[in-house]
Amino acid sequence: MRPHCLIKSIFVNDSASTNVKDHATSRPSIFLVTVAILLGSPALRSVRAEPAQGMYFAKKLYVPKPLPKFAEAKSKLPSPIYDENPLYVQMYWKTWELGFRNFYEPKPGSAFVSQFIDAAFNQNIFLWDTCFLTMFCNYGHPLVPGICSLDNFYAKQYEDGEICREINRTTGRDYVDWVNREQKELFSRWGRFSVTYTGREAPRSRPHLTLDSLNHPIFAWAELESVRVTGDRSRLKLVYEPLVRYYRALQKYIRQGNGLYMTDWASMDNSPRNPYLDKGGTAVDTSSQMVLFGNQLAEIADLLGKKREAVAFRKEAAELARIINEKMWDSKRKFYFDLTVGGKQAPAKTIAAFWTLLAGVASPEQADALATELRNPRSFGRKHRVPTTPADQEGFDPAGGYWRGAVWSPTNTMVIRGLQRYGKHDLAREIALEHLRTVGEVFRTTGTVWENYAPDAAKPGKPAKKNFVGWTGIVPILYFLEYGIGLRADAPNNRLTWVLTSSKRCGCERFRFNGHTATLVARPPNDPSGPVEVTVESDGQFQLWVRRGGKKWDFAVKAGKNSFTLD
Repeated sequence: MRPHCLIKSIFVNDSASTNVKDHATSRPSIFLVTVAILLGSPALRSVRAEPAQGMYFAKKLYVPKPLPKFAEAKSKLPSPIYDENPLYVQMYWKTWELGFRNFYEPKPGSAFVSQFIDAAFNQNIFLWDTCFLTMFCNYGHPLVPGICSLDNFYAKQYEDGEICREINRTTGRDYVDWVNREQKELFSRWGRFSVTYTGREAPRSRPHLTLDSLNHPIFAWAELESVRVTGDRSRLKLVYEPLVRYYRALQKYIRQGNGLYMTDWASMDNSPRNPYLDKGGTAVDTSSQMVLFGNQLAEIADLLGKKREAVAFRKEAAELARIINEKMWDSKRKFYFDLTVGGKQAPAKTIAAFWTLLAGVASPEQADALATELRNPRSFGRKHRVPTTPADQEGFDPAGGYWRGAVWSPTNTMVIRGLQRYGKHDLAREIALEHLRTVGEVFRTTGTVWENYAPDAAKPGKPAKKNFVGWTGIVPILYFLEYGIGLRADAPNNRLTWVLTSSKRCGCERFRFNGHTATLVARPPNDPSGPVEVTVESDGQFQLWVRRGGKKWDFAVKAGKNSFTLD
């Protein structure tokens, strides 16, 4: 993930990485400020008021309550049934157990407003990690802190809409190296360059944060994923303004003159793409994420009755998608590439290009070309897909090498969801099950889950943190439920789709979606061609769509016990 952040948290005298007591010794005390005022001391000039944060998010205070405990919650969480591979069930429960170790309450003085799940990396919470963490926590809603973890980022939003992607979980302070304490024009502290705006004027106001922090516009994706599973639309009204303000801040500061969006590394620390992004190069992933963001803001605006705003967001997204296809698509190599600050396509080929699928940027023909890359063993189609750097790119590391070839659950989730958007469900499921299988094989030999994995062997990546729940929790929980067992929720339509592929007993007890809790069990007969008996016990009504062997059945589930036959 971010080795430089870990190194800095250990060796740098970092006020955002210290505890509350350390902050008290490194900042002027209230007593000294009062004395300075009374005495008219020049020292007062060195005391700069902190910018206001969180003014667009209505939730202001944390109401204390006990954190959930695994031993007490286990009997209420969804309980998978999968006789075909009991190891997956074992890994599922181990993952939840690890996840419960990373639930936190806000510390006094942090100004956090909700319980949260931590990234399991260091002492900080991370924006894009947390967005992915919410996705598997949705299946434990409302028993565990999940989507509410994002509240603490909205509570730290600046008046111009900026949100820092990394915040100390104890103090609630932005990671110090991502703060523009020099009050300069936009620059990258880690990349050690100032941004050169080409074809547009630099913003008149100075950003609160550095370029290193202004990336990952995927809040809206996480929010809508939550609605898909939980059915809770009440959050959308709460988060709409913070989301819009964040979107506008990114337009203000990281949009280049060519209409595309800058990053210095997009948290892919050692990716071979990074040198080409220096000084204001534009990124295919960040640009595509802004298309996704714009269209999802439009979707939320529609749900809130803001039709005019929805039209405007869609228009902006469509124009950005047009520019991405015009400038970033290489018709000869049939792939999307970043642009240098001079506007040339960078030669580095990375997983970042597949964000164009999730965002709906690619044409059907371009999507076919990207899917071909995922099947090509000389590039992305390795033994374990999808490597973040393909094998035909200089710098590829078959052992992983962090972002030089390792397989990561968040980027795989992006690829899989993108394929689904283009109707490529078989390939999406194939990659998901491949990832689940490899993570399971490594779990069998190591007893745990890891930060990332090797592309060419069933091994942890090098380097990779162990017990990483952390975003790797997506695989043993979300992938297992949605692609292994095959249950996919559609709460807005009060529908559950079950793609039933197992030849043995499978299902889930206490499956949670749209406020319902249901136990679903499929019992195939001894004869593979015989009928399958499906029983459903639910506390509410919903539509159940079952898909098996090319056949489809639609059932109306009623509250209570239900029995169906697939023949």
